[in-house]
Amino acid sequence: MRILIAFDKFKDALSAHDACRAAAEALSHINPDFEIDLCPLADGGDGFQAILTDSVLGEHITYLVDGPRGGLTEATLGIVKSASLSDATRSLLKLQKTPASNESVIAVIEMASASGLSLLPENLRDPWQTSSQGTGQLLLIAKELNAEAIVLGVGGSATHDLGFGALSALGLNFLREDGSRINNPIPKVWNQISTITGSVPELPPLRIACDVTNTLLGPRGAATVYAPQKGLPKDEIQKLELETSKAAKQLCRALSQDEKLVAVPGSGAAGGICFGLMAAAKAELVPGFNLVSMWLNLEKRIKTADMIITGEGRFDQSSLEGKGPGAILELAKVMNKKIHIFAGEVKPTPTDFIHQITQVGSPLAEALKNTETNLKQSIAHVFKHTV
Repeated sequence: MRILIAFDKFKDALSAHDACRAAAEALSHINPDFEIDLCPLADGGDGFQAILTDSVLGEHITYLVDGPRGGLTEATLGIVKSASLSDATRSLLKLQKTPASNESVIAVIEMASASGLSLLPENLRDPWQTSSQGTGQLLLIAKELNAEAIVLGVGGSATHDLGFGALSALGLNFLREDGSRINNPIPKVWNQISTITGSVPELPPLRIACDVTNTLLGPRGAATVYAPQKGLPKDEIQKLELETSKAAKQLCRALSQDEKLVAVPGSGAAGGICFGLMAAAKAELVPGFNLVSMWLNLEKRIKTADMIITGEGRFDQSSLEGKGPGAILELAKVMNKKIHIFAGEVKPTPTDFIHQITQVGSPLAEALKNTETNLKQSIAHVFKHTV
């Protein structure tokens, strides 16, 4: 039996790679003759760069860049041969059908590695104070490497700076009234910005993998929906919304961009970095899961499998909205494939093929600590009765 194992991450517990490995180990104890195909998934956040780069035998290069609250952090950039991408992947990325040369490369960047929430302890998570500067430094490195294109995953960010930190690293000048430069234009100092000058150098085609459709402003905007997850007190949402609106208009005026850019679906992703990079660096958004699926040749791997095992930390209604394990479930149904989904928590209720690995009532800290054990035990229990 050929089994495709395609897990997304279990947030704060297991990476996608480790979840796939744990599942494979559990299956090998049941039947060592299973043919296993491991396919870790990514949604643009933690693991995005490593998964895409490893899948086509690319190279990882680690750099020291500015972290989300200052100080230096190690961030890894992926370099993959352009020729390793399928025609469908190149088409989705809006690249020429064939690479410019056999030496052409694509740079893969993960915002979470430079400006991610996971880099900060809870007491330092504060969207007024966090910066995307390190992500901008990675973009500049990719330009200097003469990449044919840059693929940027923006999940898991700690920021709400509209990408101002990244744009500052790329060359925009955020100036005070006295003409002095604000080197790190975090939201806390937006009220000091008098003018924005300079320009961003021409980057390779920049494609942002993004499944978020939230606009920058409004009831489903970045401040209202995502900033509280990054440490913003709820009583400060309206203040941040107002400051975001002012800062966005200021950037649009400085760059002669239409202010309607704030209403583009996806402009609110990752604290508005998508808005900032669209305004200043000609970035284009591409559907994140579709990109990962094509890059990993997921549809073909589902087609050749006899059974699929997938899952993530929490499986609920949002999982069924076109990405990750939910999208795999839909593909499996279309292809009439057997599938089992394992998740730390299942809402509203588990089924005969959607399994909650955590015992009801288990404290969160205990559940996170025991995720790998619980996953292995759940797989062992299910497969002893189904194989």
